Amino acid sequence: MSLAAAPSTTIRLATASPATQSTRQETLAQLERLARSAGERGADFLLLPEAYLGGYPRGSDFGCKVGGRTGEGREEFRRYFRSAVDLGDIVGPAGAGGLEKWVRRELGGDEGLGLDGDLGDETLGSKGKRGDGTREELERVARETGVFVVVGLVERAGGSLYCAVVYVCPRRGVIGKRRKVLPTGTERLIWAQGSPATLKAVSTTIRGIRVNLAAAICWENYMPLLRYSLYSQNINLYFAPTADGRESWLSLLRTIGTEGRCFVVSSNMCSAGGTKETSSSSSSSQQHQQQQHPKPSPGIPPVGHGTKARRRSIFDEDGNEIVLSSPVGSSVPPPLSSAVIEEDEDKDKSERDGKKGTTTTETGTAVTGFVSRGGSSIVSPYGDVLAGPQWDDDEGIIYADVDLEDCVRGRLDLDAAGSYSRNDAFKLSVEGLALDPLPYYA
Repeated sequence: MSLAAAPSTTIRLATASPATQSTRQETLAQLERLARSAGERGADFLLLPEAYLGGYPRGSDFGCKVGGRTGEGREEFRRYFRSAVDLGDIVGPAGAGGLEKWVRRELGGDEGLGLDGDLGDETLGSKGKRGDGTREELERVARETGVFVVVGLVERAGGSLYCAVVYVCPRRGVIGKRRKVLPTGTERLIWAQGSPATLKAVSTTIRGIRVNLAAAICWENYMPLLRYSLYSQNINLYFAPTADGRESWLSLLRTIGTEGRCFVVSSNMCSAGGTKETSSSSSSSQQHQQQQHPKPSPGIPPVGHGTKARRRSIFDEDGNEIVLSSPVGSSVPPPLSSAVIEEDEDKDKSERDGKKGTTTTETGTAVTGFVSRGGSSIVSPYGDVLAGPQWDDDEGIIYADVDLEDCVRGRLDLDAAGSYSRNDAFKLSVEGLALDPLPYYA
């Protein structure tokens, strides 16, 4: 008697590195194109970057310094606030929003609508729906393409902004939403803190395969206890949308995959930048250039101009970095920041790869490289890189076919929140969040 073949436990993961477009309508249209393309290639899940809807204001300071704010900065924030997404949610305790009530649409009628329910020039909202219609648009895209979409966005609720991620199921619509619990660095100027209660994992079923999934946003992934709170919920699919385009980001993803015995999918924008404005540049563009290249402090040579500090390492023909020693008593100043090093490394890598550093747009503006190079990736439960990193590509999609049973196979020797946790001695509790493990099988 022959044994029946075991049902397949393989799904297809996809991620991409698109940049936010000029308007929300254009960004949503780009999202739909990517989802349709992923669906045509048989993708089950598609991840898009942190703050993809609403935009990541890289390089902006909103006119702020310690003890002072400018009117121009307040106006810039007003525009950024207007461009954020209104999902019809509330602020909620500690920035938790309405949680399950919001997911189940139990918060009420159309209180969350704007005065005309519009989404830019095109009305997506309608009477009886909360928010600006973006939620419904995302649900439509997921439903029509058959792709489970996980996307980062900037959410407007009350008088504050939140960096958020929504989980959009093709069959059930939005089944969950995260709000970043701790914005990084100067992000705290513009984004409020979300509640750890939003770290709740969610489950869906793909062709009879149960998938437990959750997301940690950007540098939340450097918070060991936050990662552990996700492992404790027994996830097998870990999403990490980010704005971190450094090459070192991949090593963190590999650690998470190995540590959590889960598949890890990351997405970061690939954004062109470093523009050299033409003679017709506006004053706002000139102000932006001043923000990108502030005046140096007295006694410190400006970065990239004049007497530049000697690089302290070189690369051999195989791409290995060799650190150079500095003479005793050397007057070479220390790097101003890690960003200076990263900028030099990207430049050196570009030179080593033989890439041209300058292109010209239709408007005649010379673009000299990227402000963010992407780096989207997919990693296995053993830390193997399955796809990516996707550098310098804002249009393509990368894929990986994965067997979710590899997560179980990996638990033979490592279950960070179970057999390898010593939870008799080490304990974690999260305010507003139950850490009960979800079952692996439907």
